[in-house]
Amino acid sequence: MQINIINRQDSVINNYLSEIRDVDVQTDPLRFRRNIERIGSLMAYEVSKTLSYSPKDVRTPLGVATVNVPSNEIVVGTILRAGLPMHHGVLDVFDHAQNCFISAYRKYISPNEFEINLEYVATAHLDDKILIIADPMLATGNSIEATYQALKKYGKPKHTHIMSILGAQPGVDYLLNSIKDENVTLWVAAVDEQLNDHKYIVPGLGDAGDLAYGYKI
Repeated sequence: MQINIINRQDSVINNYLSEIRDVDVQTDPLRFRRNIERIGSLMAYEVSKTLSYSPKDVRTPLGVATVNVPSNEIVVGTILRAGLPMHHGVLDVFDHAQNCFISAYRKYISPNEFEINLEYVATAHLDDKILIIADPMLATGNSIEATYQALKKYGKPKHTHIMSILGAQPGVDYLLNSIKDENVTLWVAAVDEQLNDHKYIVPGLGDAGDLAYGYKI
């Protein structure tokens, strides 16, 4: 598996990262969701540079222009519910993509121990397509790895791009060790060094799902 950490080179993504981390800005759920969408779109743009392209003749009012356009079929997959704003941002770039939705969540066995429950998958066929799995938070890596393994039964993608906005180094290391397929690329906007006892990213930003859609019971 290959890895790209985007904020190793400064860009406007840093501004959106600062706002989604900021406890004062986090009080505005609309702005939080919008910033997640923006980062999703910018990360999708980076992924677009890796796709295959073919020429297309386009008729204009004054003649014909030849433009190279993406030739891959794309499926955008998202882990519910925190991934929905990021999904929308990716679709703003890949607006003809097919879609995939996965319900994966932590089921706690004890305060500091959990297992991943994966209850629901709705997806297009994945054979020979570009699969993008979008999940804003990469903490332990367990939910993303479980999702990746579960989607294998729906076909073999040409390439899989795993996109997370904020990762923890232990989760990044876990994915690098558990997913050995060379046709997988991990994209992370920023990486923090630690997880706390409850396996949340530190300093992180909190619970992305709750910040986007309200606290759950």
